[in-house]
Amino acid sequence: QVQLVESGGGMVQAGGSLRLSCTASGRSLNAYAMGWFRQASGRDRELVAAISVSGRTLNYTNSVKGRFTISRDFVKNTVYLQMNSLEPADTAVYYCAARRAGYSGSYYIDHRQYNYWGQGTQVTVSS
Repeated sequence: QVQLVESGGGMVQAGGSLRLSCTASGRSLNAYAMGWFRQASGRDRELVAAISVSGRTLNYTNSVKGRFTISRDFVKNTVYLQMNSLEPADTAVYYCAARRAGYSGSYYIDHRQYNYWGQGTQVTVSS
């Protein structure tokens, strides 16, 4: 069982930045493809960014390209989502997700492909 814990959410003004972190206690994430998803009130959960097991392949939803960066630190066993130039439309609960994968280049963009989820962290961007 993988227990993911997100942190770093909060309230920020438009144009500001936040960095979300996702870590797992007692379990290495080195063999897991990771993703960040978000769910705004009344909307479906959507992919924000995904990163492969190796960390070399990244995928972003179009609306965050050039503003958000996903990365992973194997030593710290942590996955990050750096969010810059935040917009009110980015307001949502952000979730970290993990799926064990046997291939270093594996990454996943569909939330149904992930096995483990964090509890979510709220990000609120005011105009």
